[in-house]
Amino acid sequence: EALAKFFSGNFDFILLDVRTPEEFSEQHIPGATLIIDSQISAEAGKKLPDKDIPIFVYCRSGRRSAEAAKQLVNMGSTQIYDFGGIIDWPYETVSGSEQQ
Repeated sequence: EALAKFFSGNFDFILLDVRTPEEFSEQHIPGATLIIDSQISAEAGKKLPDKDIPIFVYCRSGRRSAEAAKQLVNMGSTQIYDFGGIIDWPYETVSGSEQQ
């Protein structure tokens, strides 16, 4: 519940989905940005240029988000929060391929 309140506040942050485009299209958290976990090192510099903005990383179950979070920290991001899998997200989700 605290995380949902944070997301509804007036804070700058990035919600990062590291699943496949197909998974993202089926269901994702509103406002999420998609970068496939295997593409973090190639895409993060373009899609996540601010290394100091909080980035909340999720996947389906938590395995890919944990690996992606480690990669982002190793690339210099300072506020990385792995919140695991969308399967545990009790709030609103949407479908479609539109990203934030």
